[in-house]
Amino acid sequence: MKAQVIARTSNAEKFPLKIINADVPSLRDHEIEIEVSKCAVCRTDLHIVEGDLKPHRKRVIPGHQIVGRVVKIGKEVKGFRIGERVGITWINSVCGKCKFCKAGRENLCKSIKFTGYDVNGGYAQFAKVNSGFALKLPKTFDDEHAAPLLCAGIIGYRAFKLSGAGRGSKLAMFGFGGAANITIQVAKYMGCRVFVFTRNKAHKKSAKKLGAAWVGGPDSVPKEKYDAAIIFAPAGELVVKALKHLERGGKVIIADIHMSKIPEIDYNDLYFEKSIASVANYTRKDADEFLALAEKIQIITHVTEFGLEDANKALLELKESKINGSAVLNITNNK
Repeated sequence: MKAQVIARTSNAEKFPLKIINADVPSLRDHEIEIEVSKCAVCRTDLHIVEGDLKPHRKRVIPGHQIVGRVVKIGKEVKGFRIGERVGITWINSVCGKCKFCKAGRENLCKSIKFTGYDVNGGYAQFAKVNSGFALKLPKTFDDEHAAPLLCAGIIGYRAFKLSGAGRGSKLAMFGFGGAANITIQVAKYMGCRVFVFTRNKAHKKSAKKLGAAWVGGPDSVPKEKYDAAIIFAPAGELVVKALKHLERGGKVIIADIHMSKIPEIDYNDLYFEKSIASVANYTRKDADEFLALAEKIQIITHVTEFGLEDANKALLELKESKINGSAVLNITNNK
């Protein structure tokens, strides 16, 4: 099969992915194999490719927002059929036995395995997953527009839940890439007023189109304080900025898997029971809830499509904030 592997971790400008002919993944009894149709490109992929995240295996195939059709089923698998459309996401498997798994917090499992990091991912014609983590996708979304839901959407949804925002709340978003494009639609549906901080002109335009109540740059001063904030950009200084206009008792949620160093925080900006929390992966409950909600409110995903051979270009354009919404690799046309 054709696949893009990380030949070496390096800056995206150096095009570190290499297209190869790889072996189709062998299947264990509890796994399913899919023929990949589309795979959305995530900032986590960029962090893995550039080495911001410590490599877990050599020459891994990245990609964890995968849509495809089942082509093989392991002996122990139930509930799936050949030809069925499924999604594969960031979590590929967990132990199911530790205190976190037993408490419904499988996202914190110490034995967790990640697609496109521990296990080869979706920048390829075929991929596999523990069947318990394969998602059945809403029929109302085609493959291209379903793919960004599988990380940008689910992680954004979990960040929104952790923020505590709800009807009547004022919610700030720092950065307005693929995840924020989806999360603002959830927040608006839930009755929030959304303030967007971004320096990108195209992203500002998108935020206004999607119903942001206020849009400004990272250093802008909003007209009023907000009750919660979600940081989607991997810039530590945004944590400090987010705290300055946060209402008493509010939360700042960091939705990125990697972030530059957070500068010194003035305790006066953190006082009055403000808090900072990170998002670590998601649970299957989050995924099920979000996909049901996405279908209910018909979330719109804005996509720019690339061929598998252009994966390096997609990552670079993501890094340079040239993608308005999400980049999606079209694997179907690379046979």
